[in-house]
Amino acid sequence: MAAELHSRSGKLIGLSNSNRTAQRNQPIQEFNHGLVLSREPLRDRDVFTVRIDKKVNSWSGSIEIGVTALDPATLDFPSSATGLKGGSWIVSGYSVLLDGRSILEEYGRDLDQLGEGDLVGIQRDTQGNLHLWVNGEDCGVAATGLPPRLWAVIDLYGKCTQITVVSSEPPPSDQETSEDSEDFCNFKMLYLLCLFIDMDLSDFVNSAILSAYSNSVSEPMDVPRCSQGNSPPEGLGASLTVAPNLGSISPIGGVMTNDALLFHEKCGTLIKLSNNNKTAERRRPLDEFNNGVVMTNRPLRDNEMFEIRIDKLVDKWSGSIEIGVTTHNPNNLDYPATMTNLRSGTIMMSGSGILTNGKGTRREYCEFSLDELQEGDHIGLMRKSNGALHFYINGIDQGVAATQTPTVVYGVVDLYGMAVKVTIVHNHNHSDRLRRNNAIMRALSPDVGRNRTALHLSTDSDVPERLLFHSNCGQKAAIINDGKTALRPHATDDFNHGVVLSSRPLRSNEVFQVRIDKMVDKWAGSIEIGVTTHNPAYLQLPSTMTNLRSGTWMMTGNGVMHNGTTILDEYGHNLDRLKAGDTVGVVRKDDGSLHFFVNGVAQGPAAWNVPPNVYAVVDLYGQAAQATIMDDLEGNNQLSPVSPCSVMSATDLRFHHLHGNNAVITNGGRTALRQNCRILFSSGVCGMERSIEAGVTAIRPEDLEFPNTMTDIDYDTWMLSGTAIMQDGNTMRNNYGCDLDSLTTGSRIGMMRSASGDLHYYINGVDQGVACSGLPPGKEVFAVIDLYGQCVQVSITSSSGPLDNSLSTSNNTEKSFPIQSPVPGVAHRFHSKHGKNILVQNDGCQAIRAGDFSHGIVFSMKELKSDELFEVKIDQVDDQWSGSLHIGLTTLQPSDIPCIATGLSASLLELRSKVTWLVTGSEVRRNGILQKQNYGCSLDRLGVGNRVGVKRCSDDTMHILIDGEDMGPAATAVAKNVYAVLDLYGKITSISIVSSTVLEETESTKAPSLSSDSCSEEEEEEPTPTMEFLENHGKNILLSNQNFTATRVSSYNQGLLVTSQPLPRQHLFQVQIDRLNPTWTSSLSLGVIGNCPERFNFPSTACCLKRSTWLVQRDSVFHNSLKICENYGPNLDTCPEGTLLGILVDGNNCLHLYVNGIDQGLAAQDIPNPCFPLVDLYGQCEQVRYLLVNMLYYASGSTFADMEKADMVDGIKESVCWTPPPEVNPMKTCEYQALCTRFKDLLTLPDGYFNEDAKLNLCYCESCHKLRGDEAYYKRGEPPRDYALPFGWCRFALRINPRSDMANTFKKWHIAYHGCSVGTLRTTLDQCELVSGSLSVFSVAPTKVDVQNEYTETEENSAPEREAVKVKLSPTMRYSGLEAFAPKVQFRDPRSHRCHQAQVAFQVCVRPGSYKVGAQSLGIVEALDPRFSNSEIEWITKEKGGTLLYGLLIRVE
Repeated sequence: MAAELHSRSGKLIGLSNSNRTAQRNQPIQEFNHGLVLSREPLRDRDVFTVRIDKKVNSWSGSIEIGVTALDPATLDFPSSATGLKGGSWIVSGYSVLLDGRSILEEYGRDLDQLGEGDLVGIQRDTQGNLHLWVNGEDCGVAATGLPPRLWAVIDLYGKCTQITVVSSEPPPSDQETSEDSEDFCNFKMLYLLCLFIDMDLSDFVNSAILSAYSNSVSEPMDVPRCSQGNSPPEGLGASLTVAPNLGSISPIGGVMTNDALLFHEKCGTLIKLSNNNKTAERRRPLDEFNNGVVMTNRPLRDNEMFEIRIDKLVDKWSGSIEIGVTTHNPNNLDYPATMTNLRSGTIMMSGSGILTNGKGTRREYCEFSLDELQEGDHIGLMRKSNGALHFYINGIDQGVAATQTPTVVYGVVDLYGMAVKVTIVHNHNHSDRLRRNNAIMRALSPDVGRNRTALHLSTDSDVPERLLFHSNCGQKAAIINDGKTALRPHATDDFNHGVVLSSRPLRSNEVFQVRIDKMVDKWAGSIEIGVTTHNPAYLQLPSTMTNLRSGTWMMTGNGVMHNGTTILDEYGHNLDRLKAGDTVGVVRKDDGSLHFFVNGVAQGPAAWNVPPNVYAVVDLYGQAAQATIMDDLEGNNQLSPVSPCSVMSATDLRFHHLHGNNAVITNGGRTALRQNCRILFSSGVCGMERSIEAGVTAIRPEDLEFPNTMTDIDYDTWMLSGTAIMQDGNTMRNNYGCDLDSLTTGSRIGMMRSASGDLHYYINGVDQGVACSGLPPGKEVFAVIDLYGQCVQVSITSSSGPLDNSLSTSNNTEKSFPIQSPVPGVAHRFHSKHGKNILVQNDGCQAIRAGDFSHGIVFSMKELKSDELFEVKIDQVDDQWSGSLHIGLTTLQPSDIPCIATGLSASLLELRSKVTWLVTGSEVRRNGILQKQNYGCSLDRLGVGNRVGVKRCSDDTMHILIDGEDMGPAATAVAKNVYAVLDLYGKITSISIVSSTVLEETESTKAPSLSSDSCSEEEEEEPTPTMEFLENHGKNILLSNQNFTATRVSSYNQGLLVTSQPLPRQHLFQVQIDRLNPTWTSSLSLGVIGNCPERFNFPSTACCLKRSTWLVQRDSVFHNSLKICENYGPNLDTCPEGTLLGILVDGNNCLHLYVNGIDQGLAAQDIPNPCFPLVDLYGQCEQVRYLLVNMLYYASGSTFADMEKADMVDGIKESVCWTPPPEVNPMKTCEYQALCTRFKDLLTLPDGYFNEDAKLNLCYCESCHKLRGDEAYYKRGEPPRDYALPFGWCRFALRINPRSDMANTFKKWHIAYHGCSVGTLRTTLDQCELVSGSLSVFSVAPTKVDVQNEYTETEENSAPEREAVKVKLSPTMRYSGLEAFAPKVQFRDPRSHRCHQAQVAFQVCVRPGSYKVGAQSLGIVEALDPRFSNSEIEWITKEKGGTLLYGLLIRVE
């Protein structure tokens, strides 16, 4: 038969070489429509063979091959082979499909893994069986019962773009299959094995692993009962030890019985079953995340393993597979969307916890989390004969999950979230067994794989094995110096893959310490250190250790992470700030606590319940390029009581992690606060402040069941309550020398046990004498504080923790702990710019608030230096007000404030024009947004004489000090150029400065600012760099135009882009949106990334980037996928085609977004250098183009945003109306403006009333006004007067009377608004102005005297036509748009047929002097507009010709 392809083929196929070669056109843009068929039907035994000529890497999937009964001459070609029906058998990957449905899940070789040059063939034998041939080898029977007339099918799918037909002839005779083939021999071997041993390989592996791991010897295995009287091989039973039987599988002659566990045919609505009901798959996995419940076809037997393999996951959803048992019969069950919704008879494992009837019963059941399992992992469960339920992860028993499980239960699997496809694993299936054993070997315990003699620890403990690095390290790391030194040889090329582990587990109290040898300054981040339970010999090392989701504790930066999740935010010294020569260490104590060290200084407990036999981990990340293990005492790194690294140092006193239910521990264990009344323990004897009851106890915190109050304890406890000394709850003595109930905020109380066993109390450092005697000698006692009654917060004030220990003689360096010594200086001063109620006296050192409780903001005279303290003392308070002093730091320069009265907000909480960090009460806020609660002592309790200060530390943290005591870090990532800012709010009326400034730095050391006006004329202008896109990008991106244009060619994601060059400071990177696709939702995101992108593996979307990423998405700013700012700039999802979007990092490392050339303000701070622009072509946005920008235009201040505000009206300068260019006019895509336009059309107003130029119609919805960069208020007229833009309304420009003096009117008249009813619109438009006699509902009937505005009521006999009618106006629509003035009407949208409510109003020009300013007349108490007082918000006019209609305003709800 001629080996040729049929002339009819898929629409993207091109045939050549006499129809023997097929090529898919547009291989980068399209992945399907590549079907070709043989020219003639196949003959029996002929193998139709093709060669793969070309492949691309843009897609997943590859060649698919098979046969079909459909005649190609009449076939309507589908997009892919899996769409063929009517008798079509297709091999895809390693699955076999019949008419698009899977009939065999795992068959032959994976076609997706074949490369260029490989041969693939398809054959129908004489018995009607289908065979696949790969490189001349028969893969066996793929399907049976095929009809005789079939055509070969090849699908050039995904990566496969070109094939050539090689031959169509029978295979060599020696390759024909027979009864003695390899498959049949394998079957016979498996049959013989099953005859002798009724147990699979995994059972032996499990038994050996568990036995070796526990170092215990199981009882000898009972030789299994042999079928048909056979006996096992001699000696087999004596040499094996096994765990209990893992199943009740009963092979009979090697054949599976009919009651095998399968999935029940009745299942969730989205489930598709295949592979003889062994495989379950959730349909539409990218659209739906639930309705994927499947159950077993019969109840589970006792000790029977129900095990599944995860075949497919998707990364779109959170959550993953859930598995368990239920008493519900699947025949009678109405399947829920997810099994956790079932409220009876159900036990499920979800994540790492156990849920019973939908409620959590065990939060942390095991170290593994089902949400973190990967494709190929195995999950099993078993109901033991004693009723206990066990779960198994990759064959490893996770222990008892539930007891007293009902006798009759069905296995249940919920394909939830990421989980898409699973297959039941049967122990008697050979291929399943091999895969299962491979999965088990991956999850082996640390001891498995060693020689058996290595499992027994050496008895010679006097010669400890030296700590070295293990030879198995990260792919970019290397081990040198006989295992003592680890390095990243190419540290300037890659920032990760530098993980190294210790060669053996750490012993209890053994310190693992490394010295940083080399650093590079190219990257962000630095060394990370910790411990893990994973054996380095068997661990597949991740790119960074924080990606590991089990058995790992790491210190990174100044936080601590457990299994990739942060458990401590502000733990100790920031590792990212270490330098070459610094040392870091870690130790696991014998009590299971984990401690870290920096330069030999203990950072305190970081975690508890850490298991023994953990390996030390060092991650040479980012700047860290080389580290060496530090030996102590020639290999003996054990902690000693006198060691400077001893974590039991008497100076390291912290509160214990165990405490009362309503207590909260903060500030690294130094501060305790109470939500309600509970008890707190410390780790040793210490001094406390602000407590009600204090004492000591000999009970260890781990052994104590915490009572409501400590005086309820009836043994081994001594307490001082008020003036009473109590032992074991009974009063021993009254009228002790001090009364705890009389102590006030700021008092200090301490306790000390003397060598003779006496207990002393100290009040403010003064010994109160012996309180009691007879404390148990030689026994530990713990200090105990009961936060009872009025006392809500205490802090440890004794010398403790890493900050104080930095003054010791340990191996610390200036780089790690700078010590600030007193420096002569001059007193601080308050700035001359301040709130309107502030009076500055005493040469700028005292601030007094006069007037009401607000408008009391003051600033420091100059920017604060690093570690410079700005401190004030409270002079006066006024108890008639509530609230107290607010204090913090701000990037706002007081000199930029325009004027005292209007330039500052009433309260510091409202100061958001620049980034401001402040503490109010006990809350920390950033730009008014809550960042932290229960911080330090509450400022609301400050009184006369108390001192409060603020400083920005060298580690970019803000600290608050009260009476000289540091409350700890209040905020992190604080900008460098900040001023101290205080708000004399509420009861605080007067403060005085008590601090002095440090020596000034020279001006040459200050970083240049983008806003600086000075520029040397001799400086040469640097050439503007080009920023083409990098070749490494998302897989759906196609670059063109010399890499200046990027197009997303498929789907809605996988569109990430970065530039090939880093972004220089003060350079605007700008792109233009060229094409949008309204099929999708959402749109472009852009920002910067601090990591080098050349070898970066891009995720599907930018929001998945979790490291050194700042992103503007919609109207929010994200840092490492966490939202840090809302309502920033316009919503990028609404930007139309032609919009110009740009990003800029200024000289202060602050990120700015530009829209159509307008700066939207500061988006983020502390951007690393270098950084790379990042663009995500997501959703609607399909194409962008890089535009080269000359930054001189923006730096010179000639942007539209910097025009004179007094000469502008809604973007009008003089008589010219500014709007965005026609191609970027937002009216093209604004749905709100379109809705308002449809309502205007329903009013049937003549078109002659409106301006023909549609560009003068402006929408003031949130997206549109932000896109234009509108400010909220402008000035207009002579003299200038403020007016507010009508945000939320849509303006339609009216035709102006040609006889009007347009230029003079727009420049000299004021702008106001006039609300009206829909019924008066036509009459008002007919008269072209608001005049006397108008029928407007806002016309004021002259019924009574208006004394304030000197309008008198008309005399009784006056004629009606002479009555003076007054018209109300307002400079803000917040007043004119009230329903009392602009009644709402209901209408039905002709497009959507939905009902809406609408209001109408006019924007008018008002001649100065023709109106009177008065108070609002509606009796409203609250302020309507922050710019306009209620006493000046209403304008009244009655002069004819004094108003000119400028625009019709419409608002639709």
